[in-house]
Amino acid sequence: MKTKQLFLAGLAIAALAYTPVSAQVQPNAPAFAPGTFPAMPTKPTRTGKHLNRIIDMWLKGQPVYYAQLEAAGYEDGKRMANTKADYITYEMEHGALDFHELREFMRGLKEVGTRTGHPTVPVIVTLPIQGTADAVRANAWMIQQALAAGAHGILLCNAESPEAAKIMVEASRYPFAPVVPGLNQGFRGNGSQSYAAKIWGLTPQEYLQRAEPWPLNPDGEIILGVKIENPRADANVESTVRVPGIAFAEWGPGDHGFYLVGNPATAGDRGDMAPNMVAVRKRILDATKAAGIKFLNACNEANVIDQLKDGVMICTGGDSPAADKGRAFTKRTDKF
Repeated sequence: MKTKQLFLAGLAIAALAYTPVSAQVQPNAPAFAPGTFPAMPTKPTRTGKHLNRIIDMWLKGQPVYYAQLEAAGYEDGKRMANTKADYITYEMEHGALDFHELREFMRGLKEVGTRTGHPTVPVIVTLPIQGTADAVRANAWMIQQALAAGAHGILLCNAESPEAAKIMVEASRYPFAPVVPGLNQGFRGNGSQSYAAKIWGLTPQEYLQRAEPWPLNPDGEIILGVKIENPRADANVESTVRVPGIAFAEWGPGDHGFYLVGNPATAGDRGDMAPNMVAVRKRILDATKAAGIKFLNACNEANVIDQLKDGVMICTGGDSPAADKGRAFTKRTDKF
């Protein structure tokens, strides 16, 4: 009985530590109710800044530019720590599915550090999961393995339905996180915080608080996105991008081209300019704007400024002349 009383007393003390979260979130994701989540601790050396550089840039109204690689390990992480890219896409949709290598890559990033004061360059992982609800539910372990390695987010490929996107968000959240309309309870497990906390430069307790999708939780550090890249996904895009916890979407011209244009060997090099491709890109871009989330598109030196004017907030080529041109156009200073 005495043990039970002590346990209940501990819960009461913990409850007193919960403070309101009052910042606004995306239109489709209600803010947390007062008293439902602990205040997020901030390291003195990073006062007022997120651990995730992507979020810092977006809060300044700046587009971000990413680099992409696959099958990368420790030495690659050390090398990529000095990239000018705002984040790294770690490609395991078609690259090797190797979570040990991902952990080693994250360790290399962390050991070198960054020029911006963030613990590492953020890493978003793609996975070989077909984006149906059943497939995401059955393979949620992949999402959780990537996050346990210290990754900062997931891009769900072939995201065909809002139900699939919801399961990804729920797999990324802990059971004690506040349940919000449109989502069920999170189901990320205890133990997943240990290695990831080291990569983020936090204690495990701090990690448990910060490992939340942004902007669903304005103090969260995880970025979740959806690739809308086939006709089944197109049919549901307006509802998929409104799932609470989704921060960005892209239109996947490569896969879309397979469905809408045909074999690229016979379709020519500019399949993305086919009328049906142009129409589907516009539909997805319009859906992201209506939902208040970010849009990703490939950019090159010739089109980067037009892409930014069109509302693109994530571009390819993070360490390229195209990115330099885009940063200059938006008067990027990279000062924090």
